[in-house]
Amino acid sequence: MATPSAPRVGQRRKGVNLPKLPLSAFSPPNSSASEKFPLPASPTTTHPPTTVDGNVYILNNDAALSRWKTEAGPNLASRISGVVVSAPDEDLGLQRAMCLSFLSQFLSVWRTAQPTLPDYAGKTSLPISLKTTYKASGESAIASLRWALEQGHPVDIDVQTDISDANLEAFEELITKASDGINNPPPMILSNVLPPPHDLGLPMVKLMNHPAYRAFETQTAALSLFPNLYIKFLPPSWNAPTPPTPHAGQEETDTAEAQQKREWKRRIKMYLGPVIEAFGFSRVIFGSSPSPSARGPSHAGDWYEIARESLAELSGEQEFIDGVFSDNAKKVYGKAKA
Repeated sequence: MATPSAPRVGQRRKGVNLPKLPLSAFSPPNSSASEKFPLPASPTTTHPPTTVDGNVYILNNDAALSRWKTEAGPNLASRISGVVVSAPDEDLGLQRAMCLSFLSQFLSVWRTAQPTLPDYAGKTSLPISLKTTYKASGESAIASLRWALEQGHPVDIDVQTDISDANLEAFEELITKASDGINNPPPMILSNVLPPPHDLGLPMVKLMNHPAYRAFETQTAALSLFPNLYIKFLPPSWNAPTPPTPHAGQEETDTAEAQQKREWKRRIKMYLGPVIEAFGFSRVIFGSSPSPSARGPSHAGDWYEIARESLAELSGEQEFIDGVFSDNAKKVYGKAKA
């Protein structure tokens, strides 16, 4: 029997009661708290025991991920237990999968531009998922996404257009029609939407009432009602490099770089908060590689630190941090059998 479809497009925006983060997530702890109620751990020291990097691209034939390992830094590299690798379309997947065998829990994503699985897909024991981009809706886009979902593998969708009020309904229709009639459709994971492309020149005091931010809140609430839709937490396309993290033994002083990092975290939390409220912590997946369409470089270790601290400042619960940085990726991609 077919899985019940999500609510109709027009119904999804009416009468939606979303869970709210507690006010304590946005307020400092009471300094008068008794010793019986110790303060939560500092966000700078809260780490997941292990990490699965949910978004790593193979660039310049670097199948051994040498550059990624160098950029990961000690805090990420020492905790990594797996990665979701995006390999190019060429038939090099099996060779690269063999190169990645140094970590038994490495996961792999294979990009396919045509509606057919590559030959190497049947030759690897690694879990497989499919990856595509979204620029506009239409019958061909619906047919392509439907084919991908019918294969039973998770599908990553890199959103390379603005899902504003003007085209949100078309995107919802794409998801609805592509999934219609499929028994237990596999997960779909959106990237380049958390945080979304953004103008750093817009002052924070104007951001929360800006039409683009209001549209983001509406989009997030509507898309969260698709139960098999997940969101990747990736370096944003902000036309600027991810602020660096001080080396071990160095403190974050009041330098221009430290101020920039604090500014990034404030903006990231503005977008992360509505996503967590709508999707919950169980449907957000950390990844270190930005979208191919992103403007501005990012090192894996720098983004890990900013993303981790931003989440920990919203909620220091270890369970939530473990989910976003490890458990959710294992749940989504670990079931993607070849």
